[in-house]
Amino acid sequence: MEKLITYVNHAKIELSKVIFPTKLQVRQAFFAVFVVVTVVSLFLALVDLIMSSLLSALI
Repeated sequence: MEKLITYVNHAKIELSKVIFPTKLQVRQAFFAVFVVVTVVSLFLALVDLIMSSLLSALI
């Protein structure tokens, strides 16, 4: 039981050291991720379209 109490106390100490992001930082990170995912998905869709067109032309 002593080890469990020590573990919980150490976990509380470590959590007090964590710097959580602000709402503005979370919003900015969300939009950045959204833009990157959108651009990459559009690029991959374009590559897929080109490759399927080339493959259809060859067959």
